[in-house]
Amino acid sequence: MHDRERRVIAHVTENDIIDGLRALGLDGSSPVLVHASLSSFGQVEGGAASVCRALAMVCGTVVMPAGSWDLTGLPMAPPGLERPHNAYSTAPSWDEFDAALAAATPFRDDLPIDRELGVIPETMRRHLEPLRSAHPLFAFIARGACARQVLDAQRLDWPLGPIEALADLDGDVLLLGVTHTANTTIHLAEQRLGRSRFWRYAKAAEGVWMELPNIPGESDAFDDIEPELADCREVRIGDCRARRVAVRDVLATATRLIRSDPAALLDNDPDPTSRTAAALRQRLATLAGEAE
Repeated sequence: MHDRERRVIAHVTENDIIDGLRALGLDGSSPVLVHASLSSFGQVEGGAASVCRALAMVCGTVVMPAGSWDLTGLPMAPPGLERPHNAYSTAPSWDEFDAALAAATPFRDDLPIDRELGVIPETMRRHLEPLRSAHPLFAFIARGACARQVLDAQRLDWPLGPIEALADLDGDVLLLGVTHTANTTIHLAEQRLGRSRFWRYAKAAEGVWMELPNIPGESDAFDDIEPELADCREVRIGDCRARRVAVRDVLATATRLIRSDPAALLDNDPDPTSRTAAALRQRLATLAGEAE
């Protein structure tokens, strides 16, 4: 590659991030649900800690997904336990299930956040002492004035409750260098309409497993929502595309699309055993029940 073809990586400071967040209209009264990629900014002086401090300084309440599925989750259901339209394999034997259970870790507040969620939530957890909800698969962390109120909205049977609390607070989704495929709020709209409500399994204690309902499914086609969102503010912070959109607007738009088309915001996976196909069947079953 010639020198002139090499991409210049932005150098970003904590103050740059603060200025960018303020340019989005965020201030000390703003509750936000953050989905973020550190690498999207370029070279951040101070790394993920700078991003976390900037968020804590500018926003009134900062909420992030903080699940630990990689440690607490079980890769299969117990033998013989099958839920309709669940798109999850069952263990071929209790020996195999018990081995998976033994390898998993019971949930604790101090467990690391799943690495698939990125380095920023884990840095927030380790350095800024947020509160953390206790859902074994789908925890959230929150820091700020409304942190407890938001996290208290979560139940084991309704893991996306904190997003409903953010909607009630006129909160926003903040996408920092990520697409709507990371936008968990769309899953809440799905689940309110009877779609993408899966049963999954986690380790509760040594030798004890638990079944958890309403775990979300695939999000590969969620970017289809972008042209439908009427009011989305956007700035650049270094190389990062930073976007702010109201939680209520995401919910209303996703709801409208899914009501118009049961398959909206789902990919075209032809596999009938996929989570995409199962989510669609769940929605169709809901519609059939409403018609009776």
